[in-house]
Amino acid sequence: MAGLDPTRDPLAEVEAEIEGCRLCPRLVAWREQVAADRRRAFADQAYWARPVPGFGDPAARLVVVGLAPAAHGGNRTGRMFTGDRSGDWLYGALHRAGYASQPTSVARDDGLLLTDAFVTAAVRCAPPDNRPTTAERDTCLRYLARELELLGSARVYVALGAFALQALSALLGLRPRPRFAHLAEVDLPGGRTLLASYHPSQRNTFTGMLTVEMFDAVFARARALGA
Repeated sequence: MAGLDPTRDPLAEVEAEIEGCRLCPRLVAWREQVAADRRRAFADQAYWARPVPGFGDPAARLVVVGLAPAAHGGNRTGRMFTGDRSGDWLYGALHRAGYASQPTSVARDDGLLLTDAFVTAAVRCAPPDNRPTTAERDTCLRYLARELELLGSARVYVALGAFALQALSALLGLRPRPRFAHLAEVDLPGGRTLLASYHPSQRNTFTGMLTVEMFDAVFARARALGA
């Protein structure tokens, strides 16, 4: 990886590059506006308001890919799926499957540790209406590509939602692109597997589209596949 300091952790180098990114003007403006117009519940907190890097075990066998940080979740706390209800679902499931040291994640310094798992996203800035544009996704995928390159022990990639599945399919060069379905699997070279799941968004969890049992089945399958 040209231009990186070989004396430093390569993932730390990518993390620093992500945190300093300002490539998408619409996303930069939105993440900073959200930080200025805080929710009343977080009025006394300083928002992160920067791109959010991935988080977890550099030797991870499981890589979980979401859509983007939540405006008042990751954009506030500075860690993926931290400080919002989607994160409660994700880290709760990872804890039950033995990947996370605790079932909740509220702040970057809350003591959460991941073992054999790495959590990241296709887009690193909170987007308006939680909808990045195709151009924003394509601009941001360079960072996910770098992370996946460095996470060489990965055996299973879990895509949370159709957006993440499309992003991973593009990076992995899958043709034709797989259709999204909960627990759908795609065999990859080297004995790896791409596994799809409904995203633990409130729209899915409040309506019963995704249940605790369905979500736990995803990570049980990941274990069975060697993650």
